[in-house]
Amino acid sequence: MTPVPNSTVVAYRDDGPLSRAMGLLVAGQLPPLPPVIAGTFVTGVLLLLGVAGTDGLAVFAPAVTLLLAGPGSTHPHDGRFDWLVPPILRLIEYTFIAAVGFAHEVHPLVIFMLLGALGFHHYDLVYRLRQRVYPPSWLATLGLGWDGRMMVVSLVALSGWLTGGYALLAVYLWGLFGWESLTCWLAAPRSGVEATDMGTQD
Repeated sequence: MTPVPNSTVVAYRDDGPLSRAMGLLVAGQLPPLPPVIAGTFVTGVLLLLGVAGTDGLAVFAPAVTLLLAGPGSTHPHDGRFDWLVPPILRLIEYTFIAAVGFAHEVHPLVIFMLLGALGFHHYDLVYRLRQRVYPPSWLATLGLGWDGRMMVVSLVALSGWLTGGYALLAVYLWGLFGWESLTCWLAAPRSGVEATDMGTQD
């Protein structure tokens, strides 16, 4: 476990290796909110056009979103409305996964399992940061980040192996996030968490 950085908004983004690498190219100079809004618009248009149900343009929406939102990953997110970036990224990721899954007739239970793994991870991340306990850097890498997970969904959509791909990804993420969260909280010093709570109340 590592201490929470001064700005927790960046941690809430849950960026993967691809997004972080793109952020390094602009060295934090790109404001994060406008590109994310543009990515939301592009993804929404592609899904509303109905091409998510075919091997068409919608499966490339994650690449467009990555190109738009990825470079903002290294920005300090200290703008007045930059706190909106993480929930918008959650909206893009969850909507894309659900839309592609239902369009390709993936069983709703499998879709729910995958979205449940993501929901668990993001809730755990929020609670950790409230306790000023930052997850290890390798978790974002192995967890693929919002960008990597959307890319995986695109690849399995192109391959036509949606149900198996969704199920395999869900099992992998549940195992990774569940195991890491359990071991983290079991290792966390109780006194440190209580001290943090008292400090925030003061």
